[in-house]
Amino acid sequence: MHSKAFAPEYQGALTAMSVNSSLTDVLAKGTQHLRAAEVSGSQQEVARSGLAVAEAHRRLGNVEEADRAWKASYRAARSAGDLGAMAWALWSGGTLARQRGALALAFRLLGLAADMGKRGGDVVARGYSLAGLAETGRIQGDYQAVAALHEQLLAEARKRGEARHTVWALEGIAQIHRNTGSYDTALAMFEEAAQIAGKADDRRGRAWALRGMADIVSLRDDDTERALSLLAEAELTCREMKLSSALAYNHKMRANVLFRARRYGEARHVYEEALAEFRAMGEPRGEALARLGLVKALAHLGRDHAETAAELDELRRTLDRIGLRHARDMVDKAHAELGVVPLATVAGEGDDRR
Repeated sequence: MHSKAFAPEYQGALTAMSVNSSLTDVLAKGTQHLRAAEVSGSQQEVARSGLAVAEAHRRLGNVEEADRAWKASYRAARSAGDLGAMAWALWSGGTLARQRGALALAFRLLGLAADMGKRGGDVVARGYSLAGLAETGRIQGDYQAVAALHEQLLAEARKRGEARHTVWALEGIAQIHRNTGSYDTALAMFEEAAQIAGKADDRRGRAWALRGMADIVSLRDDDTERALSLLAEAELTCREMKLSSALAYNHKMRANVLFRARRYGEARHVYEEALAEFRAMGEPRGEALARLGLVKALAHLGRDHAETAAELDELRRTLDRIGLRHARDMVDKAHAELGVVPLATVAGEGDDRR
């Protein structure tokens, strides 16, 4: 049995805020309480309110504001000697680093957060930080290293009846299965996540689960209309809650679905929309993935092979720099799919033994 979803990152005076609160409301109330805490001189409350401000900014795509907010929250927590609040601030900073494509920094900050949560006796902060480490490794494509951690966190979340964390873990494991070709298992886990999220009133978690389901029914079943319907339902939640990042990824998936249906002109326009959204929020991973989809759509619409090859080579270097192994493999597959020879091979630079 799972409890109703709650948002442990909304702390102090903001504890009563729902996991489904609009991010603009969270930001407004968080800022209000932060100012009051600063006037009162309570560093602990400054840290707790500042955490909500940092998370609202991050999820709204306000990267620079989020960076300043989590660091200010950490300084206040350190001043108050509150190890738990320090852990949460580091978790926020590590999550932001992952969002910005700084994976090495994300690993460092989330590792510090997990250690700080353990030292401070904050089980939830430690759990979220370990989850962040697992997600960072999964995004990087290092599935063997993080699959066991995902399973461990899922078991712990189920035991405690924490719906939101259970949903997160199910979605992470489902994504690993999807990326390794186990589509039936992936779909079953995405469906379970959507069901749990729905019963727990976790609208954000359900929106991400619906996106995963749409991906599988498009990829495995070639059911374009059902996939688009699932994405349309998820998009309503993203817009109502102002989930900028989730909305951009929703649009990228919509473009993927259209691309698979060979509706290349429509896919092109939606990839361009997603690309603009990712660029506006400074999210390089999403930007690179949207660019890859756009390159493929343009190639099918008759773009010059040399231009396609040049951009694919640039994308591969970008993904190597970020450290996204799975996405880098997608670029290699795109070369084969489009019949485009990598420029490095054409120039005689494809031999790594030099």
